[in-house]
Amino acid sequence: MRTTSELYPDIQTRGVQANGLEFEVDMAGTGDHLVLCLHGFPEHSVSWRFQLPHLAALGYTVWAPNLRGYGNTSVPQGIDSYQIETLMDDVGALIDKADCTQVTIMAHDWGAVIAWYFAMRRVRAIDQLIICNVPHPGPAAGAVGIRQLMKSWYIFFFQLPWLPERMLTQSKGMGDMIRQSAAVPANYSDAAIALFDDNAARPKNATAMINYYRALVRGGGMRRQRRLGLPMIEVPTLMLWGEDDMALSIETTFGTEDYVSDLTLRYFPGISHWVQQDAPEAVNAMVEAFLKGVAVPEFSEI
Repeated sequence: MRTTSELYPDIQTRGVQANGLEFEVDMAGTGDHLVLCLHGFPEHSVSWRFQLPHLAALGYTVWAPNLRGYGNTSVPQGIDSYQIETLMDDVGALIDKADCTQVTIMAHDWGAVIAWYFAMRRVRAIDQLIICNVPHPGPAAGAVGIRQLMKSWYIFFFQLPWLPERMLTQSKGMGDMIRQSAAVPANYSDAAIALFDDNAARPKNATAMINYYRALVRGGGMRRQRRLGLPMIEVPTLMLWGEDDMALSIETTFGTEDYVSDLTLRYFPGISHWVQQDAPEAVNAMVEAFLKGVAVPEFSEI
């Protein structure tokens, strides 16, 4: 499978050994402040292609790993290999490898699920948290209703054996699905779409991607985390939300301030679930302001 660096020369793709796996990591920049970018389903590290060069130019070290089971990263077998605790350990091990004195996690979709719990459990010390289009589990649980259940149908479908994998591998392509559901399709080059497609088309990767959901539901990850409670997140947190999300309702964001002591929340009217790809200039401007500790502009101000 091709790498991001083959398509975007201002990004380097390297292998990093962490938590017993070989991670394929897109990298840019140098500096003692790491911004670790965690992608979602059914994506690839290339989903951060607009953020890596921008943040590198500001003096940050930026890493965007392909999570376990994605891209050219190792693909361990079995549902237990994708438990939420294991995924958090992956993030901690990558932070250790980067060896920076300051750490910001920026995460989208499934990466943001991991990031929320990582910050709550304090697996490693982080300085800032940036979340894109995934709600905190507290407000998410409180917002479950008919509208959200209809949007989340695929989570229940993914609990079935073999059929979800067949759907992924025999579909027209995950890349096409992403572009068709995006607010700004022109931002999704054919090269980036090909990486999304190639990843989901490989049977072992398709199973791995779906095993994230199976481990969380069938594997008991959600129940274990619920028993541990939802302690207040104390680190400064920026939450970016595309309002035209096909999978998550805006109501799931309401009440996040009850779980995050220092929250900045910005909504993106007319922007889809793929917020950092749909609106890269606005996302980059907000992230830059947040990292610098200045007022984060509204979407309408950019």
